[in-house]
Amino acid sequence: MSAEHAPTGGQFDDPETHHEESDVNIRGIFGFAIALTIVALVMHVIVWLLFRYYAAREAAPVATEYPLGVERQNDMPPMPRLQTNPRQDLRDMRAGEDAILSTYGWADRNAGAVRIPIAEAMKLTLERGLPARDQAAPGGAPTSSGDASSGRYVGEIRR
Repeated sequence: MSAEHAPTGGQFDDPETHHEESDVNIRGIFGFAIALTIVALVMHVIVWLLFRYYAAREAAPVATEYPLGVERQNDMPPMPRLQTNPRQDLRDMRAGEDAILSTYGWADRNAGAVRIPIAEAMKLTLERGLPARDQAAPGGAPTSSGDASSGRYVGEIRR
């Protein structure tokens, strides 16, 4: 079967059969490529000129254009402002928290609640122990009643 389709001696049997000349327009392809290159070059030049224009505009002094802006140059913007040094702000905040956690003071004066340093609170907890509930009786009721025996810690801090 493949012998039927093989050309004989490199020549076709029909001398009037040739390749199709209307498939590809070489002139159109080269014309499009040249036009595309020209448009790309023009766009590059336009963008380069825009960058030069904006760079020159940024380099121009602003004070001469806006004389009233010179007096307000050092004015601070309204609150809230952005952080200018966040690391130092964090250090200051932690130092303030450490000062609160390591000193005596009132937590709520009206309620009579005070704060004590963490080290002192840990010592008091070791001395007095943690509050615990009483063991329940077999019937499910507590063995005793009252504030001190019901597991609630009632006491005061002595110095």
